[in-house]
Amino acid sequence: MRRRRLIAAATPLGLCMGLMAGCGFELRRAPVLPFGRIQLLGFATRSPLAEALKRELAQSTSVVTAAERPEVLLFAVSETRDRAVVAATAGGQLREVQLKQGLVFRLATAAGRELIGNTPILLTRDMSYNETQALAKEQEEAQLIAAMQSEIVMQVLRRLAGAPKP
Repeated sequence: MRRRRLIAAATPLGLCMGLMAGCGFELRRAPVLPFGRIQLLGFATRSPLAEALKRELAQSTSVVTAAERPEVLLFAVSETRDRAVVAATAGGQLREVQLKQGLVFRLATAAGRELIGNTPILLTRDMSYNETQALAKEQEEAQLIAAMQSEIVMQVLRRLAGAPKP
């Protein structure tokens, strides 16, 4: 048994794992939130951002309705998604587009005390465009939008984790 451990530790993978464990490396976890129940307000109906936020929040806290008496309320002041042409050829063909996605939110207690004021999060991504590869570029755009949405959700969670207790 001791011999197997010694051999496993001597392999490059075993050595790498041992070094990573010794340096304090740890996989990222969902942030610990200072409240138990949260209600989301102000999001558009069937908002993909609200759905992603609910999924991530559910790992750390309970996402509830008004009837279930939330401790805090997360208000979506504004939610934006935009696509703008950045560069075009002399012939009018697109060469580059810019994708923007943003969220302005605030956090308050159920009694109305503000914990986090209006906080804007705005992400932009540039994407080259070629008309001969239109289908591939549509898929790339969808992937970029999903990645931006995920990044916004993670930023919101980190900011909520730093909020004062209600």
